[in-house]
Amino acid sequence: MTQSLTIRRPDDWHLHLRDGAMLQAVLPATTAHFARAIIMPNLVPPVVTSAQAMEYRDRILAAVPEGADFKPLMTLYLTEDTNPADVAAAQASGLVQAVKLYPAGATTNSASGVSNFDKVRPVLEKMAEIGLPLCVHGEVTDPGIDIFDREAVFIDRVLDPIRLSTPGLRVVMEHITTKDAVDYARTQDDTLGATITTHHLVINRNHILAGGIKPHYYCLPVAKREEHRLALRAAATSGDARFFLGTDSAPHTDANKLLPCGCAGCFTAPNTLSILAQVFEEDGALDQLEGFTSLNGPAFYRLPANTDTITLEKSGANYPSHIDTADGLVTVFDPGFPLDWAVR
Repeated sequence: MTQSLTIRRPDDWHLHLRDGAMLQAVLPATTAHFARAIIMPNLVPPVVTSAQAMEYRDRILAAVPEGADFKPLMTLYLTEDTNPADVAAAQASGLVQAVKLYPAGATTNSASGVSNFDKVRPVLEKMAEIGLPLCVHGEVTDPGIDIFDREAVFIDRVLDPIRLSTPGLRVVMEHITTKDAVDYARTQDDTLGATITTHHLVINRNHILAGGIKPHYYCLPVAKREEHRLALRAAATSGDARFFLGTDSAPHTDANKLLPCGCAGCFTAPNTLSILAQVFEEDGALDQLEGFTSLNGPAFYRLPANTDTITLEKSGANYPSHIDTADGLVTVFDPGFPLDWAVR
């Protein structure tokens, strides 16, 4: 039985770090295990220009713990007023690795997102020309569409038409949650990738709702039926290079999670690798863990894989239930089972 596993150091291709005191408190959980991360731009105000991205990058670098080696990969928040020339200049300078599409109102701090997709067509065409990926939060916001169907409808109504009308556009379907998304990704060419979160491999909608509401399992896109969770696990552990890790680790204080209208997000950065090792072992796929966490993402983003390594040992893992921040306590995601694997 495997008791130790050494893999190339992973990257996180979807991460929320927030800003200010929260950034200072949560960043060490990522830098302890990950070499790079795609940083989400949905601050208030959002990161929409190259100047704002540079300023945010500098704040992140200033918060990196002493001795840690970590590179934030910046993104721009796509709005209907985004300037294609600014996007191209930001990529040419090496500042940004992607642009993020939030349908307006889809998730936390997405009010500045896109409602009229025709208005962003010039930006998408420029991105296709220069090879800059578009990261998409794949949900429609039509109130007439059931929340559990919004990802599948987005693929049909928005994503597929965008890709057909913008040949060559490289797209990452972020935090996919459905069999529909898995099936769509499997049929596409190498201009499409898909990230899968740690928590969506572990929980389904029963974990949120059965036996009482569990606010710390509430995320967007919301967890779906068990058949969808199993499809995600099959995709993640398959070795298919289209699928790679994007934790969508999203810290909120307990005070904000436990409101009558609480925030969406699971804070998984501290224990993601321990959870993933357990999931992949259960599915007989430990040999595919390195591809999912460390190889497939860099390949899609046309970056080299990390050369340094980390080692996981099957010796039991203990993580705090909370971290303390100047803004208040933040609950660490609880997978609901003991963790056998620890990063050493």
